[in-house]
Amino acid sequence: MISIVIPTLNAESRLAEALTPLVPAVVDGIVREVIVVDGGSRDRTIEVADHAGATVLRTAAGRGQQLAAGAARARGPWLLFLHADSVLESGWEREAAAFMEKVDLGERALSAAAFRYALDDDGIAPRLLEAMVRVRGALLSLPYGDQGLLIPRRLYEQIGGFKAMAIMEDVDIVRRLGRRRIAILRARATTSAERYRSDGYLRRIARNQLCLALYAAGVSPVRIAAIYRGRVALPPERSIKSA
Repeated sequence: MISIVIPTLNAESRLAEALTPLVPAVVDGIVREVIVVDGGSRDRTIEVADHAGATVLRTAAGRGQQLAAGAARARGPWLLFLHADSVLESGWEREAAAFMEKVDLGERALSAAAFRYALDDDGIAPRLLEAMVRVRGALLSLPYGDQGLLIPRRLYEQIGGFKAMAIMEDVDIVRRLGRRRIAILRARATTSAERYRSDGYLRRIARNQLCLALYAAGVSPVRIAAIYRGRVALPPERSIKSA
């Protein structure tokens, strides 16, 4: 059975949509609990989570420590970490259950899984970005946090779990997992493209790649977080025309 952990911060506008595809898995007994770990929302996030029947935890803001807190509270033998603006495709639970069964029966080595990356936007730019993420996953087995992370508790604890990092907590944990222990499932996790629409695709992609490069170079996650959140300016982008 799965314990789902969702970190939130002012996620009122997207949380209900993210929670909806989880209901069939709860009814089927695949999902044991949904834990929403809130980092100090000032909107109706907690109310939405409570009305949906989720367990609500309150922590200081910071996705790494929110995820770690949720995992510590969770009771299931499998953990699924999801972002509050990522919506799983209908039927995701069947594929997840098949993957978990193979791992639990020893037919597959102890390993984790993520979902296929998709954006809720039309045009050339989002499709190109989705293709880039597919290539990244195929070659490097480095899924984004937006793709979720389905992992056996024993493996999660074996690698030390999520760290209380200002940013890059998703990159950190998948690197500790290693490419041989991560599978990409066929079901999609469709993520909000709001940040890309707001910043512009080229600028946001450039910012993300810069953050990854800085992290690989050993720059402090606190400094990287300032760049990711736009506190450090990047040059104006050239437009990508949509189809």
